Amino acid sequence: MESRAQKYHRERLAEALREELSTILAGELADPRIGLVTITDLIMNEGGKSVRVFVSVAGDDKEANESIEGLRGASGFIKHELSENLGLRHVPDLLWTLDRSETVKGRINELLTRIDKRSKKAKEE
Repeated sequence: MESRAQKYHRERLAEALREELSTILAGELADPRIGLVTITDLIMNEGGKSVRVFVSVAGDDKEANESIEGLRGASGFIKHELSENLGLRHVPDLLWTLDRSETVKGRINELLTRIDKRSKKAKEE
């Protein structure tokens, strides 16, 4: 079982990683495959050996997949930068995952709007 101190340390490290990753993604990557990427969530495993980084990408599915490939290709550079900037001896492995929650949210809202319009139309008849 994880102690309170370990949990607190892991949470602080996750927040520092999120801030530093946002900075790196905003301006230090020169890979043309990587588009406009935003970190939506960051989940570190209990041992601290890996971290799942959820990102949303502006554009269609093809651009999103290219951006994820670019991020996976740049993971070595990103880990090096994290090590230097945060002073970490062991940087967790970065597992890049595309976050599609915004797309799903938009689709759900669209369907709810359609249902609402149909129910209003049915009441009028």
